[in-house]
Amino acid sequence: MSTAPREWDATTYQRISVPHEEWAEAVLARLPLEGEETVLDAGCGTGRVTRMLIERLPEGRVIGVDGSTAMVEKVREILRPQDEAFAADLTALQLPEPVDAVVSSAVFHWIHDHEALFARLRAALRPGGRLVAQCGGAGNIDEFRRAGAEVAARQPYSAHFEDFDQPWNYAGAGETEERLRAAGFEQVRCWLEPWEVIPPEPAEFARTIVLGAQLEQLPEGLREPFVADVLAAAGEPLRLGYVRLNIDAVAA
Repeated sequence: MSTAPREWDATTYQRISVPHEEWAEAVLARLPLEGEETVLDAGCGTGRVTRMLIERLPEGRVIGVDGSTAMVEKVREILRPQDEAFAADLTALQLPEPVDAVVSSAVFHWIHDHEALFARLRAALRPGGRLVAQCGGAGNIDEFRRAGAEVAARQPYSAHFEDFDQPWNYAGAGETEERLRAAGFEQVRCWLEPWEVIPPEPAEFARTIVLGAQLEQLPEGLREPFVADVLAAAGEPLRLGYVRLNIDAVAA
């Protein structure tokens, strides 16, 4: 199984990922800031969270990190001179100095090794620094994923999925709390939250956000038919039963 971060279509992602902005706003509402802190945006994407952080940190600094170079190039368009963004694997992240807080939205479920992830995030934080995050949790878009698996098992797609390893890690709240404590966090609180999404552009949303890993398995000529078949199997209108795993913790 490849553990390398995926590349993304950053331009399309920015246009259609409106639910991700709502999730980000909910995450940042849980993080008190004075305005002078240094905050790590772990998995900054195209910069939705980064932009919100910049507004809340007029005298502070934002460090954006993402595994996709296309995303990093996009987020650099909004940075101030004191801010920074670079591409890196979060499970191997190293910062020259600890930060005051780490925020992350819709990222951690793309990382299989949560033990390594949380260890690196703890190392990036000063003692007393806060981790505030959300990602896909146990049960996330289960019905849609079942529809995708059903279509992937059909001809002419099935031969291309013989070696497909699901890239998602939709963890539960209890196991995540245990991993965070083992990594050196305290005051840990994790909980699951259902969040239904009905995307206004279902084909584009599915193609860019929820079926990207499957489409990478297919030759170009089968990608659009696969998207159409999965959407047909999922039914209209497309209702995605997201489940968000919320994470609050403090570095011991």
